[in-house]
Amino acid sequence: MNGETLLGVVVPCYNEEAVLPETFKELTEVLDRLINEGKINRNSFILFVDDGSADKTWAMIDHRAEVDPLVKGLKLSRNFGHQSALIAGMESVSTCTDCLISIDADLQDDVHAISEFVDKFHEGCDIVYGVRKRRDQDTFFKKNTALAFYKLMAKMGVNLVPNHADFRLLSRRAVLELMNYREENIFLRGIIPLLGFKSAKVYYDRQKRYAGESKYPLKKMIAFAVDGITSFSIAPIKLVMSLGFFLVLVGCGIAVYAFLVWLLDHTISGWTSLILSIWLIGGMQLIAIGVIGEYIGKIFKETKKRPRFTIEEDTREVNFAEKEIYKHE
Repeated sequence: MNGETLLGVVVPCYNEEAVLPETFKELTEVLDRLINEGKINRNSFILFVDDGSADKTWAMIDHRAEVDPLVKGLKLSRNFGHQSALIAGMESVSTCTDCLISIDADLQDDVHAISEFVDKFHEGCDIVYGVRKRRDQDTFFKKNTALAFYKLMAKMGVNLVPNHADFRLLSRRAVLELMNYREENIFLRGIIPLLGFKSAKVYYDRQKRYAGESKYPLKKMIAFAVDGITSFSIAPIKLVMSLGFFLVLVGCGIAVYAFLVWLLDHTISGWTSLILSIWLIGGMQLIAIGVIGEYIGKIFKETKKRPRFTIEEDTREVNFAEKEIYKHE
């Protein structure tokens, strides 16, 4: 029965005190409506994951969890990053829900699409992707760099869903399968399609951020793109190798040209070509070392097998303890 479906909504948060009151309001309204419509179990909940915020984010989550049975909280000991916060939330609810939905706290993703997600799940889909219809709210630069990133990843053989971020539904078996991917440098947008379960797409209009500042400035966007590329493809290393072969061929051509000039006695002393060659080849070498170093750095991190996150507080533990005390009384 649809009404037996226990849904968990995972919301990673980092310094979101400005938007949280509205996020609480909109998400609880959506869950209340789904419960009243009989689409989900009345024990469904929203888990807010505080990723080491420096503002009042956790205090607001903790207080709301005390007064609202729909709201739960999970506090990480420090800032581990958006992807790790998502994994922490998913892992903590993986065995106690039938399906979960991940959504950012900034309300740019349409919360009303959650109902369609649940409908697709009831139709037998294990994965439902939230896909933006268009990117009108993005700047010209962000829009075009994002499209370029998707095209580049496609050419490298990485199967991504264009215009999909981390707004998605996963069934319990999809989440449990995802937990088998233990790499530290995790790129969820690339891993989810690898699961291979039946999937569907729900299209929605992305809104402007309700309040607060974006947590993805240019520097983080570039780092995220580099992580995505190097986590799923060795194409950059192959490109460096191809570039090396090309430079060898260019060097052979220059050697032949120099020999012919020497035979014709047309040699001209000069340093411009020499300096340009040194700078060009030196730059290529540094780029090559940097690319290879990026992969070696990832290997170095993976071999340590450190935990991807550390949980400091969990409001659900209090609730469980209260239930146990009540049971024994």
